[in-house]
Amino acid sequence: MTTATGTRPAATQPEINIGIDEDSRREIAAGLSRVLADTYTLYLKTHNFHWNVTGPMFHMLHTMFEEQYNELALAVDEIAERIRTLGFPAPGTYDEFARLSSIEEDRGVLGAKDMVRRLVEGQESVVRTARELLEIAEKANDQPTLDLLTQRMQVHEKTAWMLRSLLAD
Repeated sequence: MTTATGTRPAATQPEINIGIDEDSRREIAAGLSRVLADTYTLYLKTHNFHWNVTGPMFHMLHTMFEEQYNELALAVDEIAERIRTLGFPAPGTYDEFARLSSIEEDRGVLGAKDMVRRLVEGQESVVRTARELLEIAEKANDQPTLDLLTQRMQVHEKTAWMLRSLLAD
C-alpha cells in the first residue's frame, strides 16, 4: 500500500517485551554505545600501531597488535548487536565514536614502547567504561549485558596485563 505521496508508510515493529522496561533498555544501550565507541577507537589505534610499529620488537608487536585488533573487530559487532537487541540504533560513525569515546586519538607515529603504553591505557579505559555500566545492567536484571560486559572486561584486563609486562625492566 502506498500513500498519496507515493511513499510506503513506515512499518511498525512489535513492542519489545524482554522483561526490561524501555527507560532501562535506553540507559543500558547508551552505556553500551560508550563501550562500543571505546572498543572501536581502541581497534583503530591498535590497527594503526600494527601498521606503524618499528624497532627491535617489530615482529612480536606487529603480530600481537594484529591478534588484538582482530579480537576487537569481533567485539564491536557483539556490542552493537546487543544495543540493537535492546531496541536502539548502534552508533556507527567516526563522529559518534569520537563524541562517545573516552579514548583519545594519537597523532603522529609513536615509538614501540609508547605504543604499548597507549594501548595499556586504552585497554584500561574500556574496562572503566564497561564497569560504569555494570550497576545499571544489574539493577535492570539484564544478564546478557552483564555477561557481555564481564567477558569484555576479562579480555581487556588480561590484554592490559600482557602489554604492561612488556614495559617491565
